[in-house]
Amino acid sequence: MTQTQSPETSRSPEFRLVQVALGGLRQELFHDAFAYRPLTRTDANGGPTRFLPERIRVYAGLLPHAVVAFAAMIVFLIGMERHHGVIGPFGFLTALAPAAIVLLTLVRPVLAFWASLGTAPFVGYLAGYEVGWPWAANSLAAHLVVLVVVAARTRPRTAAWMWLVTAGYCFFAEVFLGVGVTSDSIPMLFVAALALLTVTVFQVRRQATREVTAQQTVTAQERSKRTLLEERTTIARELHDVVAHHMSVVAIQAEAAPYRVENPPPELEQAFLTIRENAVAALTELRRILGVVRAEDYEAPDAPQPTLADLDTLVRNVQEAGLVVEKTVTGAVRELPQGVELSAYRIVQEALSNVLRHAPGAAAKVEVSYVLGGLGLRIANGPARGLVKPSPGAGHGITGMRERVTMLGGEMTAEATDDGGYEVTAFVPVSREESVE
Repeated sequence: MTQTQSPETSRSPEFRLVQVALGGLRQELFHDAFAYRPLTRTDANGGPTRFLPERIRVYAGLLPHAVVAFAAMIVFLIGMERHHGVIGPFGFLTALAPAAIVLLTLVRPVLAFWASLGTAPFVGYLAGYEVGWPWAANSLAAHLVVLVVVAARTRPRTAAWMWLVTAGYCFFAEVFLGVGVTSDSIPMLFVAALALLTVTVFQVRRQATREVTAQQTVTAQERSKRTLLEERTTIARELHDVVAHHMSVVAIQAEAAPYRVENPPPELEQAFLTIRENAVAALTELRRILGVVRAEDYEAPDAPQPTLADLDTLVRNVQEAGLVVEKTVTGAVRELPQGVELSAYRIVQEALSNVLRHAPGAAAKVEVSYVLGGLGLRIANGPARGLVKPSPGAGHGITGMRERVTMLGGEMTAEATDDGGYEVTAFVPVSREESVE
């Protein structure tokens, strides 16, 4: 039996290690080397700058830019110092080029690194230095500044690659471009290693601080969610213990009440039956809602939700409670999305409940209009009549209806009418694609 090997598996571990290393070099110093990355303002409201006066603090965010510009000026003065005030075109160019490269780190940091390496032998040759090859004094200072600024603006791995590339460049320049003079490469590499190590330590520490802060924020949010869930569970438990108990008592008493009266009239039996059915339905709905309150992650209930097809049952229910209701449906009846059907049913249910509470004895009208662009609802009632007094409510019914309509992108109005009644109108848009065929 022969075993075939792919090119990837046949390569030695050393080759793969070199390949990974070169891939890291390409990612850090060659990928998007010409990318435009302007240095942003720093946060002047943190650190020592927060103690500065307001007028000065506005400009404190430009402090890193000012430091780089000051370093560029020092590099330029170092280049000019050798000429003792007598300078030609080439001398001015050798003084200006390294300073300009330092300024380039503000917008294109990786490009500035390569420019500093590439111009170093030309600056040294044009400046006529007899010692320090391949580094002139100003190009050496400029390269150190470039290394520090680029390392501060990139990742720690980039600092290591820059030092290695600089060391390779120094070796190449001395061996192949050497002019038989002493070199400043070893001292420069030593100082660069110390500077890059310092910048890397600060970067790692700053990154660790950010990660700890982010983790603390996530922990605080999780703690807040857990506390909220515990509070919701406590509220749900109390609601269940109080409301569910009383609703169960109402259902049981309504079922037993006809048997306590000898020969009860059918109307009384029907009234108690309606009370019991409403109590059981309310208890079921209450337990479902409390389950949602207790749950950390809400999931849609498995039980079918009411739709507009159940409006007839709802109307009969309120009619048995003594409310005169007239229902009218216009337009081509069609099945709408589940969210629209449920919200429309709840709106009608809440509006009729408001009529029972706030306008007992009044007649109500329910109009459902299936139009081309959506669904229209209108629930209107006249003034209260009879001896039953209106029951005050908590005032959240209208708000809940409005929230449902707004969630579906519709519009709603709720206002008193001229005859002393009340009217609720709502329109929910439904496109042709959303309609269930």
